[in-house]
Amino acid sequence: MPRLLRPCAPRLTGLNLERRRFCQWLTVPALPALVPGLAWANAAPQVQSARLWPAREYTRLTLESSAPLAYQVLAVKSPERLVLDLEGVELAPELLQLASRVLGTDPHVIAVRVAKNKPGVVRIVLDLRAEMNPQVFTLKPVGDYGHRLVLDLYPTEAPDPMLSLLEQHERKEAALALAGREDDGGKGRGANSAKGRGKRPIIVVLDPGHGGEDPGAVGRKGTYEKNITLAVANKLKAQIEREANYRVVLTRDGDYFVPLTARVEKARRLRADLFISIHADAFPKKSARGASVFALSENGATSAAASWLAQRENQADLIGGVNLDVKDPFLARTLLDLSQTATISDSLKLGREVLSEIGELNTLHKAYVEQAGFAVLKAPDVPSILVETAFISNPEEEKRLRDDKYQTQLAGSILGGVKRYFAQNPPLARTQLALLE
Repeated sequence: MPRLLRPCAPRLTGLNLERRRFCQWLTVPALPALVPGLAWANAAPQVQSARLWPAREYTRLTLESSAPLAYQVLAVKSPERLVLDLEGVELAPELLQLASRVLGTDPHVIAVRVAKNKPGVVRIVLDLRAEMNPQVFTLKPVGDYGHRLVLDLYPTEAPDPMLSLLEQHERKEAALALAGREDDGGKGRGANSAKGRGKRPIIVVLDPGHGGEDPGAVGRKGTYEKNITLAVANKLKAQIEREANYRVVLTRDGDYFVPLTARVEKARRLRADLFISIHADAFPKKSARGASVFALSENGATSAAASWLAQRENQADLIGGVNLDVKDPFLARTLLDLSQTATISDSLKLGREVLSEIGELNTLHKAYVEQAGFAVLKAPDVPSILVETAFISNPEEEKRLRDDKYQTQLAGSILGGVKRYFAQNPPLARTQLALLE
């Protein structure tokens, strides 16, 4: 028997979700629309776009419409399904094409079926691979988007970034052991197997900016910032993984949206040594060019341009779509923590080393590390920088950013700066990370 979801939200903490407790189902008859205070206009809302964003962390369904949508959501067991009823909506072509947009690699959704359930009601059924913790919320028009209805499907057992790090550590240890056996002729002495051991591994969190509903800046040739940042981050991750005493984690590894606070939280949960957010700047004047590196500021931005950029980047949650009903008091306190002087000092040191290395590859927009109030840099205990790789709005730099070889060189420059930083600022021992040693 279908069951109606209670209109309340679980306590979430970004993407890790810490084994969220969703509201208990209520076995009640179907009720009128769950959106309070919705009055129908003379013209029915039109669904103008239907998008699916699959990811290991969660899968998102977004319906964009000309007016707010009235809806009901029901969970059905055996097999696991989620039913989304849209009231007062016509069966538009965008809805009918939704089924063809389900990827076989989607870790949470098997298939989507769309049909008219009864007059004035369109039913969307999502066949699920397992039980999910769903969140449903609406977003008001912002930027190029109209009204949006968002359905997020979170696994009941959320992916754990620490587990991912442990698996990476075990793979590296196995590779070192194999290399040792090969070096001693297979006699088992493990000549090189101890290399890189005895030190606490350096943990780096890479943050590819934007993603999913939030494309970031768009170049004049149609290049999306979110694609460039992920490509550079993946290349940098591969290079870091070749370093003996480093471990690396991405805040996102695909084209999906991650809230700014969730990016910060992942770094803090891993007790990361560094957090590097990767972006590609844009400016109304196409002549603007060059790379920049930013750190957090407690006392205002170092320039009007830095302030403008921080404000624009901090709007990512509005564009990407965050459920404002879900609040995490601990994280809110973290982001308001003002005792960050030492961390900012380390961030500036790191930023200077990275900027110096990038300057050997590309023109620098500013020859010093700038500062502004970037939300994504507000971890009080993790040195954090934001790297604007180039101006994607500059046609010449957009072309370079799309080049695979240049992306690899850019990643190498960032790694060079990281290694120079740690050569002068060794990471402190942390007993909490003994399990990785």
